[in-house]
Amino acid sequence: MQLTGKQNLDAEPSVVWKLLMDTETLAKIVPGISKLERTGENSFKSVISIKLGPVSGSFSGNLQLEDIIEQKSFTLKVQQNSSIGNANSVVKIELTPIGNNQTELKFDGDAKLSGLLASMGQRVNSGVANTLTKQFFSNLEKEIASLTSV
Repeated sequence: MQLTGKQNLDAEPSVVWKLLMDTETLAKIVPGISKLERTGENSFKSVISIKLGPVSGSFSGNLQLEDIIEQKSFTLKVQQNSSIGNANSVVKIELTPIGNNQTELKFDGDAKLSGLLASMGQRVNSGVANTLTKQFFSNLEKEIASLTSV
């Protein structure tokens, strides 16, 4: 399943970068995360609860940040396992300054699903991915707004 998109954010790349690199902020902005624990400099253990169409499940696994170019880009590798299937994804994330105090966040990658997750079909999974992406950006924008209103 392809994961691509972009969003313009009302903050400089340094602000967006700081939020994306902060464990507590990530736990608040990524939909479904109930636990995010740093296990190394760029690695995390996570527990995520997500409802996918008629099926819901709790996933546990690892997140790894690689190919880090400070305040510009990184690759996010995610491996999550549950009783309803497994999800593995690799997503390249890029931050580009635009205009005055704005950043374009662009992501491109794919996710491989197995088990019951894979059998639910592309249309259901793509719809869920789009919904989760919208929630992520909405949550990130709220975090940015809370910084600028202080």
